[in-house]
Amino acid sequence: MPQSLSNILLHFVFSTKNREPLIPPELEPELYAYIAAIHKNMACPLLKIGGTENHLHILCLLERVVTVSKLLEEVKKSSSKWIKNKDDRLAGFAWQVGYGAFSIGMSNMEALEQYIMRQKTHHQQVSFEDEYRALLKKYRVEWDEKYVWD
Repeated sequence: MPQSLSNILLHFVFSTKNREPLIPPELEPELYAYIAAIHKNMACPLLKIGGTENHLHILCLLERVVTVSKLLEEVKKSSSKWIKNKDDRLAGFAWQVGYGAFSIGMSNMEALEQYIMRQKTHHQQVSFEDEYRALLKKYRVEWDEKYVWD
């Protein structure tokens, strides 16, 4: 029987609801490990994760039988529950409803990994909103500003 193979690299970007600074730096290592475990359970290996107190960037491989929406639904739902139970101060934690999902080629993987690792430095000069708009332009995604933010 012939084998079905794929190598689909994706860059995900999503923020906390209303871009509130709800991800404390001391929680990042555990949160990132938790999200990596979700990816592993869905056979979509997480290759790099990073962000700031109000958003995340994820680079992963997409398993050929998993949809983007199903993967992100599980990541956001499970990690949100985990964060709410981790710290009483975060009982109202929520991710934004939407997300950005961008395909990348293997030749761009290393540059994206570096970009994700430099998020904290990058956001000393650029807001998340401006970064997200730039990514939408870079990946040639059409959008309506009134529907992007929540």
